[in-house]
Amino acid sequence: MEATVKAVYQNGVFVPTTPCDFPENTEVQVSVQGPLIIEPEITDSDERTRYMKEVVARMQEHPVPLSAPRFTREELHERR
Repeated sequence: MEATVKAVYQNGVFVPTTPCDFPENTEVQVSVQGPLIIEPEITDSDERTRYMKEVVARMQEHPVPLSAPRFTREELHERR
């Protein structure tokens, strides 16, 4: 049997984030695809600090409205 199950690594254990119907104590083989890491374009620490303060200030100026739709964890982490 072959199945794809999404999971997160927490406290030394892979915890499924999608449903799986495996019988208890089923042995599986895990293949890990790591997250894509993009190096920052700004390498100067003072410039990066200034930039991040500007980003935070803009986020505070434009908060998410209380009437905005709420997404589920699955919707937020969809990676297709």
